[in-house]
Amino acid sequence: MKRPILIHPDPRLKKVAAPVDDLSDARRKLAEDMLETMYDAPGIGLAAPQVGVAERLIVLDCVKEEGAAPRPLVMFNPEVVAASDTLNTYEEGCLSIPEQYAEVTRPAEVQVRWMDADGHPREEGFDGLWATCVQHEIDHLNGKLFIDYLGPMKRQMITRKMVKLKREKAKA
Repeated sequence: MKRPILIHPDPRLKKVAAPVDDLSDARRKLAEDMLETMYDAPGIGLAAPQVGVAERLIVLDCVKEEGAAPRPLVMFNPEVVAASDTLNTYEEGCLSIPEQYAEVTRPAEVQVRWMDADGHPREEGFDGLWATCVQHEIDHLNGKLFIDYLGPMKRQMITRKMVKLKREKAKA
């Protein structure tokens, strides 16, 4: 089931998400719903706070190659356990900040530990777009948006555009 995605500014996007202590069927269903919502958007990552659930859950799939098999990842309680000193700059966007993009610099490689949908502990290294995406989504769990990396003028300009967008959607 697709879920509505919260649009910035929304106070729920700025809250720190709570750790997931047990994997209920409802939480696994939430992860399935989030993948469906993400693919439909279309996007490459989605965090539970973006669908109004203040829990530490993210989904991502950064496979972009035409004809390549998708690789959906579901991460409960993800955490970066190591990051490279080498940095990468990517133009980031966000499903909660539609049609707005900006360059953000982050570690080029990260090691991430999480619990999968079956409750198994997992750890994997990510680089390139995957590293950027997983860090972007974990930021959501900490109440941080990609625009928080920008200067105040650019951040305010994007926020004003989102306020206007929300007003227009409310009228429609």
